[in-house]
Amino acid sequence: MAIEVENIEAKEIQANLVRVSQQIDHLAQQYQRESGSVRLLAVSKTKPLSALEAAYHAGQRAFGENYVQEAVDKYHALTHLSDVEWHFIGPIQSNKSRLIAETMHWVHSIDREKIARRLSEQRPTELPPLNVCIQVNISGEDTKAGVTLSELNDMVALVAELPNLRLRGLMAIPAPQQSHEAQCAVYQPLAQAFVELSKSDSMIDTLSIGMSGDLPAAIQAGSTMVRVGTAIFGERDYSGRA
Repeated sequence: MAIEVENIEAKEIQANLVRVSQQIDHLAQQYQRESGSVRLLAVSKTKPLSALEAAYHAGQRAFGENYVQEAVDKYHALTHLSDVEWHFIGPIQSNKSRLIAETMHWVHSIDREKIARRLSEQRPTELPPLNVCIQVNISGEDTKAGVTLSELNDMVALVAELPNLRLRGLMAIPAPQQSHEAQCAVYQPLAQAFVELSKSDSMIDTLSIGMSGDLPAAIQAGSTMVRVGTAIFGERDYSGRA
């Protein structure tokens, strides 16, 4: 019975991945984006290893995790899937930065100098530089992490000086908006900042914006990486989470 349930789960995840990928392709075409210019990051937080393996066998390689210990445990448990690309997309506590630096391929949530410096210092020398995105608070919410657009250039300069980090772009999680137009308006300043940065540094190629609720606006604004979880894996179980 357990094997039968796992097979059903795997087929559902495969079908969901096809559906989400087709939606991304359709939106990219609709907004005159180049084919393949928007990557899908499968947000797998709280999901079991079997779900990640099902997505992997369906062709997905990039996975996003929000909780440090869960991310590290999955990294070690799935080492047999050698080409998985691990993205940490959650808040970072300084006492857990070493775990991230030693395991992840990407970090999307660089939001202050202390964390940037610790990640660079703690990145093992035998590993390539850690790909990072600076998180920008584009909604002006006190409860949201991220630098302001006015602080962005200083953070870019800092990260550029750190030897074991490679700045790849920007990330944001805006406050929910009531319309497509409002979503686009919130993203526009960030998208413009990304374009300007990418002109000065060819390595800056990632605008990590867009989730299930605002994919059209994010892709229209220029997102190169969208973060989708529930539409792929189903509803999440947050029991036991703070």
